[in-house]
Amino acid sequence: MADEIDQRCLLSHPALTHHNLSMDCNFVIPLGCSTCGGKYTMREQDNILICCTTCGVEFHNGCDERPRKITHPYHLQHPLTLFYRDLETGTISNIIPDANPCKPHINDQEPDTSDQGKYKFVDIVPTKSDIIFDKCTWCGKDFEGVWFYRCLICSFCLDLPCAKSLPPLTITNPKGHHHSLIFLPRPLLVPCDACGLVNGPEPSYACFQCSYMAHQSCIDLPRVIKITRHPHRLHYIPYRSPLSSLCRHIQDVQHMTLFGIKKELEWEPEESGDDEEDIAPFKNLGDGFIKHFGHDHSLKLKKHNGVVDIEKLCEACVYPIVYDQFYDCEECDYSLHEVCASLPKKLDHALNNHTLFLDPSPQNEYSYMTCHVCSRVTTGFRYIRHNYPTQGGPYSFIDVRCVLVPEYFTHKSHDDHLVFISTITSNKDCTRCKNTCSGSHLECPECEFALCYACATIPHELHYKYDKHPLILCYGEKGSAGSDIYWCEVCEKLLDTTEWFYTCNQCCTTVHLQCVFGSSYFMKPGSTFRLPHYRKSAEVIRNSSNSRQLCYTCGNLCTASIYYEGYDRFYKGLLFTYKNRDVSRVPICSLHCLTVKKW
Repeated sequence: MADEIDQRCLLSHPALTHHNLSMDCNFVIPLGCSTCGGKYTMREQDNILICCTTCGVEFHNGCDERPRKITHPYHLQHPLTLFYRDLETGTISNIIPDANPCKPHINDQEPDTSDQGKYKFVDIVPTKSDIIFDKCTWCGKDFEGVWFYRCLICSFCLDLPCAKSLPPLTITNPKGHHHSLIFLPRPLLVPCDACGLVNGPEPSYACFQCSYMAHQSCIDLPRVIKITRHPHRLHYIPYRSPLSSLCRHIQDVQHMTLFGIKKELEWEPEESGDDEEDIAPFKNLGDGFIKHFGHDHSLKLKKHNGVVDIEKLCEACVYPIVYDQFYDCEECDYSLHEVCASLPKKLDHALNNHTLFLDPSPQNEYSYMTCHVCSRVTTGFRYIRHNYPTQGGPYSFIDVRCVLVPEYFTHKSHDDHLVFISTITSNKDCTRCKNTCSGSHLECPECEFALCYACATIPHELHYKYDKHPLILCYGEKGSAGSDIYWCEVCEKLLDTTEWFYTCNQCCTTVHLQCVFGSSYFMKPGSTFRLPHYRKSAEVIRNSSNSRQLCYTCGNLCTASIYYEGYDRFYKGLLFTYKNRDVSRVPICSLHCLTVKKW
């Protein structure tokens, strides 16, 4: 007895009632496979054949996905015939080879081989033609694999992925429109009235009474949704606004549809807003004092005295506190920029589909110190999903510097257009570092400009310990290659003026970005953390001495603004030999040297 499966028979006409296929177990296909004519199932031990009781046909398991002749919604005027393409010779034929030219089971009777090598289904193929059949007429892509469908009357061709798409000819009572919609048998090469995008290969529908055209995936979009990059619910409008040709929220809905996020909130009560106490990061104590939830002592609001002290760092973003109002602890070394102190305890953000919570606690595990957006290691504040990693899954966090990037703005290196946050994998390369933007990044929808988050969050202005003026980020001097020669103030090597670099025009100072940041710029001195290696730990040390330590791992001088002291967190004795002396702690120049297993 054949069991019906949830798969439509491709032989059924699109305009008629569809019927499903059935699956049976039998090594022999009595009527022969309707696609290739073979008499036996693919493998003896499977004994699976697919049949359609309505059409009276049987298939090998797999051949049912490519019947010899179909009528498809994309080309209703003529039937389409299955063709086989020889990849070596380039010739095409509608003589389909047997999918299983094997011998019968030993217990079966000997088959009749009088017609062996002959095929029951043979159509006439034109022998002379100036048409090259190598692209799908519907999607325009080159054929992949050996199978495709072709119309014997005209030059229409269809690849298998497009042939498997079977849109209904009519959609009655669609959610996004007040009339029934008719299938368009041509790719929609104009912007969709719902999402504003042009996506030709996607099936589309039209209401000719309203001059309304939309993609199939846009017809039943949820009427009310909630996205993380906006604090309120969004209500669906079935027509694009004439005020702007680019609606970012509509595009985000399109992306959410692709990811299967289609939760309808129209009839669900809206959650009450969070109390200010649940979001506010501090309590105002009066007289300029606050009590921040991330620190045990009260903090006092102070105005900077104008003296540049790059050693005073913000606990949240780990940038120096210069020229700004800031909160300072009078009992210990703890300071926060005013804007960093105001970071909410809880927020929704475009970089994550879940509500994020601010974690100000010192992170003492190196494995949990890398931002999953910009890939930088930091000891600063971070936003995490609630109770991660205790709820299971990989631990990940977003650095506060990445969270502070606006959803859209004009970047100083690209003042022609706005750039937007994109969480979709892109094939664009970062304009600065040339790496592919494979994760969250910023991109311009008008051109090929893109920035990864590590480059997008490089500060435009920065204070340098050997210059009394702030350094300004130069985004490359176009057309100056070879005309001006600059040398890096730190490494004393030649500087490429077409790349980004820091400069002080008043002092004629130029510095490589790598020489300013290194790998450890966002590691606050005094922090300690455990390494992935068994028993090993490290402390971040400010490199303020006139003499430079030799790195225990690579033997080079520790020239950066900070270095590390590695030690065994269980054994306090003289475990290491450094400069012919037995010591308990050894200097290490960088994160790279710190994380190798050599020491």
